[in-house]
Amino acid sequence: MSKIAIITARGGSKRIPKKNIKEFCGKPIIAYSIEAALKSGLFDEVMVSTDSEEIAVVARQYGAVVPFMRSAETSDDYATTADVLTEVLNEYGKLGKKFDWMSCIYPTAPFVTAEKLQNAWEFLQEKKADALMSVVAFSFPPQRCVVIRDGKLEYKWPENVRKRSQDLEPYYHDAGQFYFWKVKGFAEGIGANVVPFILPEQEVQDIDNLSDWEIAEMKYRLMIQK
Repeated sequence: MSKIAIITARGGSKRIPKKNIKEFCGKPIIAYSIEAALKSGLFDEVMVSTDSEEIAVVARQYGAVVPFMRSAETSDDYATTADVLTEVLNEYGKLGKKFDWMSCIYPTAPFVTAEKLQNAWEFLQEKKADALMSVVAFSFPPQRCVVIRDGKLEYKWPENVRKRSQDLEPYYHDAGQFYFWKVKGFAEGIGANVVPFILPEQEVQDIDNLSDWEIAEMKYRLMIQK
């Protein structure tokens, strides 16, 4: 089975300038995703999809390939990850290359390791699924959330107020780190057979601003100390 790792890294970050190549604990943050993918040994190709020559240079320095640049259509604020992945697959098709499986790895995901990718792949194959998403549990039960109505707090679901946390169904959300897809299923829009790969909360951090960045660095240092 041929497999490709696609690291999506456009250059237009506004809240954190040059976010995808900003130094994170000693090296460009995108380097962690590239190195994890390469070290995992899972992939026939580890590529970076970018519209930035500066990002492309850094990507190549750390061992990824950038066989073509991302189009303007998939580089604006409205393009989705699916749009980017579809373009990558189409461009490889023009080069005569096809893959059975793909993994999308985000460029600002320093918590991704080769071991996690290997374990996720093994789990996906064991479950005979078509796709896998890395997820993390909500730290506070959403069933006990409150809303503001007419300036006052109310429980969204009052029936859950007196229930114990352990009696409420766990809810999860996308960890924003990596996915695996069977290429044929992705191209055909089939996505029902998706399994979760659960990550610990201390190894997940959205990085949308500089405060998030600092928290992520602290979490990362704790992770590598284990």
